[in-house]
Amino acid sequence: MSAATTTAAANGKKKADFSIGRLLLEGRAFFALIAIIVVFSLLSPNYLTVSNLLIMSSHVAIYGILAIGMLLVILNGGIDLSVGSILALAGVSAGAMMQGLQIEAMGVILYPPVWAVVVLTCVLGALVGAVNGVLISVFKVPAFVATLGVMYVARGVALLMTNGLTYNNLSGRPELGNTGFDWLGFNRIAGVPISVIVLAVLAIIGGLMLSRSSFGRWLYASGGNERAAELSGVPTRRVKITVYTLSGMLSAVAGLVLASQLTSAGPTAGVTYELTAIAAVVIGGAALTGGRGTMRGTMLGAFVIGFLSDGLVIIGVSSYWQTVFTGAVIVLAVLLNSLQYGRGGRKG
Repeated sequence: MSAATTTAAANGKKKADFSIGRLLLEGRAFFALIAIIVVFSLLSPNYLTVSNLLIMSSHVAIYGILAIGMLLVILNGGIDLSVGSILALAGVSAGAMMQGLQIEAMGVILYPPVWAVVVLTCVLGALVGAVNGVLISVFKVPAFVATLGVMYVARGVALLMTNGLTYNNLSGRPELGNTGFDWLGFNRIAGVPISVIVLAVLAIIGGLMLSRSSFGRWLYASGGNERAAELSGVPTRRVKITVYTLSGMLSAVAGLVLASQLTSAGPTAGVTYELTAIAAVVIGGAALTGGRGTMRGTMLGAFVIGFLSDGLVIIGVSSYWQTVFTGAVIVLAVLLNSLQYGRGGRKG
């Protein structure tokens, strides 16, 4: 009886240990964010203030919007290296429209209203993303190669459009109703930056799409096992084209937000942002092999990267060390993902 009691107690302790370990592993992004906030709050009295948190959140908005699109692509088992270049192309395209579209044949200059600039820029991003999707799903080009090629093309087009220069005047022509879109980067609603509200809305829509819609189920199924999903009737080709199209459109939205915050649009904007977006998704617990990941985790991952980077700036750490720390966090996140999913795979 005593031996049986001892065995039961040992098993209970082991189960408790496993539960705690699993909790820490699966909630690592949340715990990392809390740790970052606590550490930098101790190092700087200005870190944990409402104004600074809102400023940092507005910076996170750009990474977060990109990460939403990247999550969709990674859930499908792909990768999108072109998001940073699409961001830059969208920014300079919006900047060009704000300067006025000259039609030489008619001798007129069109100044489209801000809403038209936003819509046309999002359509442009979606079209570039659709090109990625068609190359990958129809012509069977590997995702890495296809998006790498589109990354260079989009960046090159942005450079050609501006001749390597930056559009600094995005104020538009008020007398023509084209008042610029700096409101997206600076205006607030109830004290919250509009860019943060945009991120929250997109994250909620994306989360509901993944958890409540048939498209979300198709996406997880095709990412987990594309062949089995196709045999089950999932339109895998349509799903793949859709996720890359959405990724491109969200990159364009991020480009609008960045240009609005900087009040300028340049062809070199968004360099390495694709890696930051991938890092946010991985830190959030998504598997690079596809089929595993959540919107909640991705948002936490974006805030981990953003709050870490801004915290290092606040305490005066060199930008070179910031790159080192960010890279270390990414490597650690990948290792923890391997531990989590590897262990799960062996148990199954």
